[in-house]
Amino acid sequence: MTKRLGGVYAAYLVFAVVFFGPVLFMLWSSLRNNVDITGSLFDIGSPLTLENFTNLFERFAFGRYIANSFIVAGGSTILGLVLGAPAAYVIVRRKLAALGFVTLLARMAPGVLFVLPLFVLSIRVGGPDSVALNYTLLIVAHLIITLPLCIWLLVPFFEEIPISIEESTLIDGANAWQRFRRIALPLALPGLSVALTLSFIFSWNYFLFALALANERTLPLTVIAFNFIGQGSNDFGGLMAASTLISAPALLLTVFAQRWLVRGITGGAVK
Repeated sequence: MTKRLGGVYAAYLVFAVVFFGPVLFMLWSSLRNNVDITGSLFDIGSPLTLENFTNLFERFAFGRYIANSFIVAGGSTILGLVLGAPAAYVIVRRKLAALGFVTLLARMAPGVLFVLPLFVLSIRVGGPDSVALNYTLLIVAHLIITLPLCIWLLVPFFEEIPISIEESTLIDGANAWQRFRRIALPLALPGLSVALTLSFIFSWNYFLFALALANERTLPLTVIAFNFIGQGSNDFGGLMAASTLISAPALLLTVFAQRWLVRGITGGAVK
């Protein structure tokens, strides 16, 4: 029994090193001078500094890039939930599995498939010259990521709600919208939390659409991080600091909502 527990804890330790090791190394490197990172990779005695973080805000409009990321990721997540929740409910209650599969195809397709049409559309409507229009195009583009995800995360939660609960409201004359808003939606609140968390993380980390569509005033964090790598010049300290700031919101949101994430992963597994 003791040997078995020892093997389990050893496996936990290995997984912890594999998953948390790179994150801790990123955080540690963000607090080191660039010369220390390139000179001695694992020198634990090297001095720590916040210079990499201060340089980010001195050399770049980093506050604006953070705001851009929140606008695009937050906007596409909220819009994905607003459109995805009713869509998932209709798919379940009307048994439109084929329609649900069609929405999933957009999530399965590579993002490169949508870049060229979206880029041409952006040029035609004047997206590069308008900040508001550029934000709108980026949010709509990120719906390709968030909307199918919201739908397929919410479908199992709506399937778990007994139809008899909704049918009981017919006595009071409740219509379909009232049944969805007052009965189904509150009961699917854990699913909404899961969909919000995962959609935000996926949208926050995605950079392909922003790389092709964003102008210099709407660039998000994921794109600006590439400015720290160039031929003959590699600012690893700045890159690690930028990566830390990029990863922080997604990591904090994951830790905060991990209980709902576990339920979302297993949602629909037991009926």
